[in-house]
Amino acid sequence: MIFVMNNKVKFLLPIFTLLWIVCIGNAIAGEVRESVLGPGDALKIFVYGNPDLTTEAKVSESGNITFPLLGEILVDGLTPSAAERKIARLLESRDILRKPQVNIVTSSLQSQMVSVLGYVRNQGRYPIEGKRSLTDILAMAGGVLPDGGELVILIRSDGSKFVKEVIDFIDMVRSGDLSRNPSVRSDDLIFVERAPRFYIYGEVQRAGVYRLERSMTVMQALSVGGGVTQRGTERGLRIQRRDAEGNLQILTVKSNDLVQPDDVIYIRESLF
Repeated sequence: MIFVMNNKVKFLLPIFTLLWIVCIGNAIAGEVRESVLGPGDALKIFVYGNPDLTTEAKVSESGNITFPLLGEILVDGLTPSAAERKIARLLESRDILRKPQVNIVTSSLQSQMVSVLGYVRNQGRYPIEGKRSLTDILAMAGGVLPDGGELVILIRSDGSKFVKEVIDFIDMVRSGDLSRNPSVRSDDLIFVERAPRFYIYGEVQRAGVYRLERSMTVMQALSVGGGVTQRGTERGLRIQRRDAEGNLQILTVKSNDLVQPDDVIYIRESLF
């Protein structure tokens, strides 16, 4: 079992390394795109040369902020840069200041969040200031747990309905094809499924439940369980498997047949 865990650690190390490289690479490349403002966002607004106009504001549910001398200003859906220009235009058009220089610092972007659930180290909601990819968010969540699966589900709204996308995370990493690494958007839900498992019992050294690896054969599954006991036999191997309708089937299989998720492998006692 220790050998299996060591192999798993060796396999996961390059994946976490790639996640780190992707995050650093994005930062160095300057792939930053401004997020739009929305309800709940906390802002600090500065006007150059006019410290009395320095303001801390929170975007209301209606999408407005309150600014000195201007009252309520609608900023919902604007980027910070666009909001800066809007406030500057209002200050100038109302003859309050000439050519004002406005700067907005987003101290908290509560409206731009993505949810991460399932088999990650730290489930929760994470901010997406700028452009963020799926691997960026998984890295922010601490990475996939050892019991996590190879498939990641991304659920998002297209305006009229929710759309589900399944990303084969491990295949993407192995192939190095990061064009399959989607950018996340506000209110996206990322869910990492549990790794598929199989069960083994009967005349086997270590009966129990184990992680199902890709293209695992019955023989490989038996080796994970320590092999058959002296009283066991590999003849007449049986698997309990549910079909698409959920009906339980009992199948006689060969050692090179593939194991499927939730299969129950039974090793019989030898009659001789």
